[in-house]
This record gives sequence, structure tokens and C-alpha cells, in this order.
Amino acid sequence: MIAAPKRTRKGGGRRMRAAREAGPSRSAVPNPVYARMVNPYPPIEQFSADRIDAIHETSMAMLEEIGIRVLSNEARAFYRDAGAIVDEDTHQVRLGRDIITDAISSAPAKVMLHSHNAHRDVTVGGNQIAVATVGGPPNISDMDGGRRPGTLQDFHNLMRLAQSFDVIHILGPAVEPLDVAPQMRHLEYAHAMATLSDRIPFVYSRGHEAVADALEVARIARGVTPEQFSKEPSCYTVVNANSPLQLDVPMSRGVIDFARAGQLMILTPFTLAGAMAPVTVAGAVAQQNAEALAGITLAQLVRPGAPVAYGGFTSNVDMKSGAPAFGTPEYVKAAFASGQLARRYGLPWRSSNVNASNAPDVQSAYESQMALWGAMMGGANIIMHGAGWLEGGLTASYEKFIIDVEMLQGFAQVFQPEPCDADALGLSAVREVGSGGHYFGAAHTLERYETAFYEPLLSDWRNFENWSEDGAVDATTRANRIYKEKLAAFEPPPMDPAIREEIDAFVARRKAEGGANLEN
Repeated sequence: MIAAPKRTRKGGGRRMRAAREAGPSRSAVPNPVYARMVNPYPPIEQFSADRIDAIHETSMAMLEEIGIRVLSNEARAFYRDAGAIVDEDTHQVRLGRDIITDAISSAPAKVMLHSHNAHRDVTVGGNQIAVATVGGPPNISDMDGGRRPGTLQDFHNLMRLAQSFDVIHILGPAVEPLDVAPQMRHLEYAHAMATLSDRIPFVYSRGHEAVADALEVARIARGVTPEQFSKEPSCYTVVNANSPLQLDVPMSRGVIDFARAGQLMILTPFTLAGAMAPVTVAGAVAQQNAEALAGITLAQLVRPGAPVAYGGFTSNVDMKSGAPAFGTPEYVKAAFASGQLARRYGLPWRSSNVNASNAPDVQSAYESQMALWGAMMGGANIIMHGAGWLEGGLTASYEKFIIDVEMLQGFAQVFQPEPCDADALGLSAVREVGSGGHYFGAAHTLERYETAFYEPLLSDWRNFENWSEDGAVDATTRANRIYKEKLAAFEPPPMDPAIREEIDAFVARRKAEGGANLEN
């Protein structure tokens, strides 16, 4: 028997790996493998076509017979003008299916999101995938400081990490900077997203004034007129229905603001089977569907053709404690069904990478992998919370961010076409090696060894002895080291100095004016 040589790389392989791990430079064109994720596989379907029709009919019955409570006077007026039955005493709005069908038919099947760096433009829809960072936890954690309240510095760090990896395409709201006054947070969000990254920015729907401020920063960053900005979506928001069957004032306001502005709105009910929705997957998805269609209908009544996406976020609770559970088998089944419904209506679909673990441990990884399979193989177009989510959304984790990037890059590589021509089939190599040999020195191998396989960001493939001699460092500790290296090496993307000055001046002026009244 011929002993296999140690798994080593020559200098070229190490250089290629270092370049991939370093992320994009200030002038680099993004790596197309990661920056343009296209899913070549047909989506997995949870239910047969007739069962999807049954879910649709159940959703229609919910909206026609029960209706949805809409707490916004302005939103109820749009529904009423379209022919809905509105009870002003209870705020209940009953929608006929003709209203819904007509409205949904005007929504675009694909949306192009425009960055201030054209290389970072994102298409939402079809078989294309856009991944966002974690969004909105009040806490941050790492191995050094443990779990603690989020700060503006943490928000900046997560923007820097997003910029460091091509597999992150759009920005989530990362972590709440609790050291910033609420009326000023949107200005800090908008400023950091525009200056620390060239990814598509997120805007919270937290009042007319705050939305207007954030949209103005996004417009300035692109250097376009208000008219062009209105025609070219350049940012996005997420609006959550208040399950079961309710739209509150801030969420209704967000739907209206984004429709009027021509920016992407993702309507996402937060339906937890057994708590905020029926205990069965089919029943929970039917309620999710009703809530999503009601909100998307409102956007189309405000502005026919407004860019929207269908959000699916149905999971279940632990029936022993009532705590939300994520990355469960039921979550995956609901994701597959949600994708089927979104495609039925011709809408882009949003899913998530989520878990319920309290630490960046094995549980966080396998629950996230389950959630990602539900999203990726269910045909999702937007994956929220793609990197960094922990503790059911209560904590953003630096180490989990790196763990998630590793998984996301793995999916991106899976989506790459695999050659199967005569050269790839390798008959010449088999002839050269013959029986009982090995392929390490074969010409076919030597021509390809530097680029043959995915080079991991985080995984350590050395044998036990070499790993032990090097300190026996586990994956979470390696993730801690990698995130710090990325932050140390960070360079902001280039920006026209005049545009940067205009952004700085706008944000400074709005701060001096007291920020935004979040009630307006």
C-alpha cells in the first residue's frame, strides 16, 4: 500500500485561500460565486397543488368572513375605497377575494434593488437569492464580553463584517444600538449603512419622519434625483403583521410609506403555531398567507406596482414552555409551503436563517442549517437574519456571524454548475494511475489541485495530531479570531467625497433638529 501524502498546499493554494478569506478590496469586483447567488435546483414542495389551493381558499375565507383588524385610520380608508367592508367600531376590515386578486396582480414578480455601487445591485425574484445580516436583536455577544446590550460600536462592527464577505448582499438592522436615543437611531443606522458598506440598506418603518430621513440618506448615497429614486428601489423594509390577523398603526404606516416611495416592502407575519396561529402547519401557514396578502394588498392599493415581497416566518413553540422554537422540522415544512404560495401569486419570497440556541454552539449550527435548507431548497429569494442570529432573535453573535458565513458560502458553492465533460470525467487520470495507486501526483490532479475544492473559511480539516499540536482550537474559538481579523483589516468602500459630505451634513442637521418624532 502506498501511503497518502500529508494534506498540504503549495504557495499558490495558500495565496488563493487568503484572497478569498480577505473579502473584497476597495477596488475589487465581487466574487461572482458569492455575490450573485442563483439557485439551479427546482424548489421542494411541501403540499400538492390541490392542497395549496385549499390553503389559498382557507386564507380567502379568513379575510372574507373574519377579516383583519387594521388600527390605522389611513389604511382603513384605502381598504374602504377599494370596496372592503370596514367596521369603524371594531376596526375590522373584511376583504373580498376580487380586491385581493386584482391588487396582487399588479405587484412585480422581480425587483431590482440599486446600490451606490452598481456591482452590488441585487435582483429579488426568480431563482436569485439575496442574503441579509442578522436584524434587530437588543443584545450582542462574543466569547470575550459575553451577552450584553448592543451599542453603536457593535452596529458599526456588524456593518464592517457584512462588507467583508461577498455572500452578504443586503443589510439587516444588525443590532439595536441601545446607547443611542430612539429618535436618533435611524440616523445612525442610515449613516453607517451608507458609509461603511455598499450593500443594499435596510430602513425601519418607525414613523413617517424617521422613514423620510433614512430614505433621503439612501438617495444621497446613490447620487440620484428624487424622481429616479422613486422609480429605482434602493432600500427595503420589513413589516410584521401582529398575528393573529391584525395590522397596527406603525406597520400600516410602513406599508403606506414604502409603497408611496417606491421602495421594497416585505410583509412578514410572525406566526407561531400553537400560540399565535393554529397548532397545525397547514393552519398556521393559511393564517400567515391571509395576513401577508392583506398587507401586500394595502401596498398595491396605495401604489399599483409597488415593489413587495411575500414574507414567510411560520414556526412553532415548545408546547411545554411556550417558548418559540426555530430550525425545527415544522419550520422547514412551513418554509417549503410558503415558497409554494409565493410562487402561486407570482411574488418574491423571503425566508430566514434562525435558531433558538443561547450560544454559538452545535445547536445553533444544526438549527440554522435546517432553517437554511428550508429557505434555500424552498426557493427563497431573500434570506433575512442570514448571519449572526442567536437566542431566537434576542442576541446577535459575532462568532455565529462567521459560522453562518461558512454555511452560506457552502450553499453558494453547491449552486455552482459541476462540469461533466470528457475532461472532467477523468478517464486519462484513471489510465495514468491504474489499479492500487493514488491520484495526488496525477497530471489531472496537478492541473486542478489549487482550485478543485471549496476552501473553508472556518473549518479545520487537519488530522487530530496536527490540530492538537496547534492548540486544539474549536470552531467557535476560530470564529472569534476570524471576526477580529476581519475588523482589523476592514477598509470602507470608496465613496465620492462630495456625497459623503452631503450625507454627513444631512445627518448632522437632523440630529441638531432633534431627530425624528417616532409618532409621526
